[in-house]
Amino acid sequence: MKVTKYEHATLVISSADKQVVIDPGMFLTPPDFANTVAVVITHEHADHWTEDNLARILEISPDARIYGPQGVAAAASGFEVHVVRAGDVVEVEPFTLRFFGEKHAVIHSSLPVIDNVGVLVNDELYYPGDSFTVPEGVEVGTLAAPAGAPWLKVGEVMDYVLAVKPKRAFYAHDMTLSVAGKGMHAARLQWATEQNGGTWTPLEVGESIDL
Repeated sequence: MKVTKYEHATLVISSADKQVVIDPGMFLTPPDFANTVAVVITHEHADHWTEDNLARILEISPDARIYGPQGVAAAASGFEVHVVRAGDVVEVEPFTLRFFGEKHAVIHSSLPVIDNVGVLVNDELYYPGDSFTVPEGVEVGTLAAPAGAPWLKVGEVMDYVLAVKPKRAFYAHDMTLSVAGKGMHAARLQWATEQNGGTWTPLEVGESIDL
């Protein structure tokens, strides 16, 4: 299984000539969407999905199934979204998708807390979306750790990585950071990953890791 990082929150996981696309949001320069069997949208914010990107995926891979929480189904009403919740397990060959959590992290008391799910792909790669949901009862092989956002500070992400205890980690959700800021956050997330014996592998846009 190969994981490729794209802009901000978008990940593409490929195996056996098929692929899953996670969070194709507004910062994405669209990659090759051929052979996409599933799209996971963790929540409804535009940095995690756009109508244009979903339309592009379905134009190239018309049989791709879209999964997301109820909030995504409401926001993306022009598409067939299969609603998933914490505890759901979906088989889309050759992928197993397990879903965790219910809500987006709190940004501010003045803003509504929307639906959010984290996803574990093939019992290996976990991406929490915009949340600090720890996938209970699961040993996470690889964590895509959010690095920068209006809803987090780096100390919270460090604590999150320490709680998940992944064997490997890399950063995602990084477009809100400057080059200098991303370097600072990456150093702290590397420290947190290594405290439990994990390996930190920073990925830039278009770079991949084989799992």
